[in-house]
Amino acid sequence: MTNPLLAAAGLTPLPVFDQILPAHAEPAIDAVLAQNREELQALLAQNRQPSWDSLIEPLEEMGDRVHRAWGPVSHLFSVTSTAEWRAAFNACLPKVTEYGIELSQSEPMYRAYQALADSAEFKTYGFARRKVVNDALRDFKLSGIALPPEQKARYKDVSLRLSELQTKFEENLMDAIQAWSKQVTDASLLDGMTEAAKQSAAAKAQAKGLEGWLLTLDFPSYDAVITYARNRELRRELYEAYATRASNQGPLAGQFDNSELMEEILRLRHEQAQLLGYRNFAEVSVATKMAESPDEVERFLLDLAQRARPRAQRELDELKAFARQLDGLADFQPWDSSYYAEKLKEQKLGLSEEELRPYFPLPGVVQGMFDLVERIYGIRVEPAAGVPVWHADVTTYALKNAEGRQFGMFYLDPYARPEKRSGAWMDECVNRRRTASGLQQPVAYLVCNFTPPLAGQPALLTHDEALTLFHEFGHGLHHLLTQVDEASVAGIHGVAWDAVELPSQFMENWCYDPATLRGFARHWQTGEPMPEEMIAKLRGSRSFLTGLANVRQLEFSLFDLRLHRDYDPAQGGRVLATLDAVRDIVSVMRPPSFNRMPWSFSHIFAGGYAAGYYSYKWAEVLSADAFAAFEESNFAPETGHKFRDTILAQGGSKEAMELFVEFRGRKPSIEPLLRHTGLLEAA
Repeated sequence: MTNPLLAAAGLTPLPVFDQILPAHAEPAIDAVLAQNREELQALLAQNRQPSWDSLIEPLEEMGDRVHRAWGPVSHLFSVTSTAEWRAAFNACLPKVTEYGIELSQSEPMYRAYQALADSAEFKTYGFARRKVVNDALRDFKLSGIALPPEQKARYKDVSLRLSELQTKFEENLMDAIQAWSKQVTDASLLDGMTEAAKQSAAAKAQAKGLEGWLLTLDFPSYDAVITYARNRELRRELYEAYATRASNQGPLAGQFDNSELMEEILRLRHEQAQLLGYRNFAEVSVATKMAESPDEVERFLLDLAQRARPRAQRELDELKAFARQLDGLADFQPWDSSYYAEKLKEQKLGLSEEELRPYFPLPGVVQGMFDLVERIYGIRVEPAAGVPVWHADVTTYALKNAEGRQFGMFYLDPYARPEKRSGAWMDECVNRRRTASGLQQPVAYLVCNFTPPLAGQPALLTHDEALTLFHEFGHGLHHLLTQVDEASVAGIHGVAWDAVELPSQFMENWCYDPATLRGFARHWQTGEPMPEEMIAKLRGSRSFLTGLANVRQLEFSLFDLRLHRDYDPAQGGRVLATLDAVRDIVSVMRPPSFNRMPWSFSHIFAGGYAAGYYSYKWAEVLSADAFAAFEESNFAPETGHKFRDTILAQGGSKEAMELFVEFRGRKPSIEPLLRHTGLLEAA
């Protein structure tokens, strides 16, 4: 039988997800890597001056071939993480990692790129092709190309081990989330929770043959308790289970413990940095970002903390006073924070998430998102029929230009389910590139973890979930609207990591825009638009408790930066000591001693944000300033087209700052961010 992972043909073949099995993964990877190694040997053996056509194009073809086999395997590991898919993924991961290291440490390939950079042909290239070559030369150096053989071998061993450790970190977290649940048979314990949340918990219990309700640690279930349940002990119990996931504390202490993995990850990253001649891993991370140095990042974070912390303290004091007044609560704890914040928002703004939820049925939010991009970018999004998918909940969409020609496609997988990674993300299925056969169109995955719909109604989102959907769609548009033909700098490729959140965070602004809300925020039963009074309250909520929200993100960012910048091999990771020192500077409320936030911080221990979590705050400055351009032009169509043609269309073909200046006419200003988040008064 033909292996479906090898069967793709044509310019934009899509994975046949209804045919791909775990057993297909390893044979496909073995076949592709063997073919690539053979072709690579022949390519590099050619004794002539390398050119774009003779060097880069064949390498892009090989890269695309690997991605078409490995991409679906990696994706299915995230969205269908069964024991079989885990085994398949883990069997292939070392092989793919080793192949990548071989390429990045290939001296013949490095010399070929250098020869191309020194050639007369290079001087004729446009900015995109020049950046492809220059980025590659930079990345060769960051992969240890200049190291002596013994150190180069060590670098390779460390890289392979890190990929294993990071995967295991994520697996432990997924297992810890799935392993904990609480069966409730006394309905009074769930007082305060929404009817939808109770029905969802009842459905989970029924699915396992249990009576009553089943509470779990997937975020929608956790949030339903921590924000709404009146029973304080229940909130505390959920908080403890959630705050100790995959750690040496809490109800599952030691069962899926990430402690040793974290220490080894930090030690090996530091060793890697030292091998490359850097003082620490934070310097390695920043080498490919907009920021000039870890110290510049720290100054940026501390400046924001200085602005946000006084407001956060006032907000916390207000929350504590409110809890004391409402319920006589004298010992305010972290498991009280979300609950009383929601109650205070109802009192102060006359607004609750549950009041909003009926106005955000998922189909309506999705269509509103599509209407928005048609309005500001002049493109259309339409359902794409007949595309094989990995789950019945997944839908597919085609993007078309004003003339009706398709130029991209994406999958949307919206709901939480067992054996699916938590969180929300966008990933690449197919990258745009021009080949001898024509133009390959980009394809993206958009994955979320919303509460599935209950019988007889659509899934109803919170406003926060609507923000998440818009955020991930922003990443998707960055990938899909690219006009760059060189794969290495098309879409999100080649974009500085601290700028890659600009298009996603930019999209969040529209969830507060009155004209946009009037278009899609409609009651799922009556079809009535959200009342103007409610829109005004929603806009007012944007600066509600923003001090506390900001110090939370700044705590994560500064902790991540210092953890990697200040690592000392003699002392080890000092994870909790580093976190405590950061909290002394940034935080206004200490969590209990059992809290093990870092043990589930997969962004930095399993994702691509190590010493780069600050990127969210950094890009928030860019996105707020970009949205301010729309406000200043009274949302003129030309502004949308300019954003599309500079930030989105040009991908990584130019430096991020250069593109921002091209759009805005100047470097970014922090003032719009401070204004949008209500922190301007503290400036």
